Amino acid sequence: MALADIRSGARDETAIGEVLRTLRDRFGDRLQTGEAMRAQHAHTTTYIAGQLPDGVVFAESAEDVRTVVQIAAAHRTPIIPFGVGSSLEGHVNAPNGGISLDMSRMNRIIEVNPEDMDCTVEPGITREALNAQLRDTGLFFPIDPGANASIGGMASTRASGTNAVRYGTMRDNVIAVTAVTASGEEIRTARRARKSSAGYDLTRLFVGAEGTLGVITSVTLRLAGIPQAVSGGVCAFKTIHDACSAVIMTIQMGIPVARIELLDALQIRACNAYSGLNYPETPALFLEFHGTEAGVREQAALFADIAEECGGGTFSWETDPEARARLWKARHNAYWAALQLRPGAGAVSTDVCVPISKLAECVEETQRDIIETGLIAPIVGHAGDGNFHVLVLMDMADTLEIERAEAFIGRLNARALAFDGTCTGEHGIGQGKMRYLPLELGGSVDVMRAIKRSLDPHDIMNPGKIFDLT
Repeated sequence: MALADIRSGARDETAIGEVLRTLRDRFGDRLQTGEAMRAQHAHTTTYIAGQLPDGVVFAESAEDVRTVVQIAAAHRTPIIPFGVGSSLEGHVNAPNGGISLDMSRMNRIIEVNPEDMDCTVEPGITREALNAQLRDTGLFFPIDPGANASIGGMASTRASGTNAVRYGTMRDNVIAVTAVTASGEEIRTARRARKSSAGYDLTRLFVGAEGTLGVITSVTLRLAGIPQAVSGGVCAFKTIHDACSAVIMTIQMGIPVARIELLDALQIRACNAYSGLNYPETPALFLEFHGTEAGVREQAALFADIAEECGGGTFSWETDPEARARLWKARHNAYWAALQLRPGAGAVSTDVCVPISKLAECVEETQRDIIETGLIAPIVGHAGDGNFHVLVLMDMADTLEIERAEAFIGRLNARALAFDGTCTGEHGIGQGKMRYLPLELGGSVDVMRAIKRSLDPHDIMNPGKIFDLT
């Protein structure tokens, strides 16, 4: 089934009408049913067709969430949690209509525990807002997916980003959540202790569940100390293979690199044009080191030696905050830079992840596939953990081109699985990658279905995502 062909299933118009009337009585103008607002909450940054909810409720407390879920559950009406809409696989679409539960007003920090290096926040706070408020504590939350995503959305999609090679992903940095399940009950998955052997690990169950098991109402996070010194820089390589060899050697030598990002030659060209840079238009690694002043100098020098051994160019690195900010702004603007390679074209961003020993081979095969298919599709990657992204540019009015792009994405996912990788390193499954999950996990998907049926027997929590229940 083509991504653009996903359509709504059965609807109960009477039930939805009753839910909207009840919500209007309870929430007043915090329930919005205008088409523009509903379309905004079906927003998707890929080319999956938008599927609008029937209404949008702006929650301001956990009690609001419980109330909305209880009302919806009584009429078996879908609930679709919404953070800031930055997800990439149709996670916030409403294939059967229902209620979009906007969490953006639940954006408070509940508590910060500096001695324990953790904090508890509401799900609507964004990572940038959280770090701005944490700055005076000497701590920060290190997960950086690029977009200024909400913490609840990041937990729900098990997000990661450029810092994952040192600090891990959301899976590693969420200590506990509270969530409202389909029954309308709020549960807490764990305490704040750094380790526990108490029963099933429900925290990990909800992190990455994409809202299909419940609505997250708070998240307890691990924090990290703001490093004393940071250095960053760029190193050009002749080939993808050379760059990946440098990555592997860096990881194997135990150099505590914080970021190590791979950009192919086409993406470097785009970044040069968009961000006013003048890097050689060859594959490159963007790196960052965290630690003491002496430590980051030593790490940068060690990497320079590795780069030279692997055929890389001169590794020029900076400790100046403004220079580093320009470097990483260029990396985070890679999406917008790539769009300029084909003005007026649409884009679909897709990701896979493989063992880092297979990264070079997988990327090189993918590049050959892109050329043979006749696509424009630059590649960027979180090379330290084997995750890379392909941005496919295409004419959204050209059916044949869309078919070529979809076929390419299918081969990309099959290629990653053949290398014992995954169809998604950080974007999640949503609607867009549902067909690949059984190929990756086989009978494990049936276990997921059993869990879903147990916690959400009427399939009201973000239905039509991750897998179907048939």
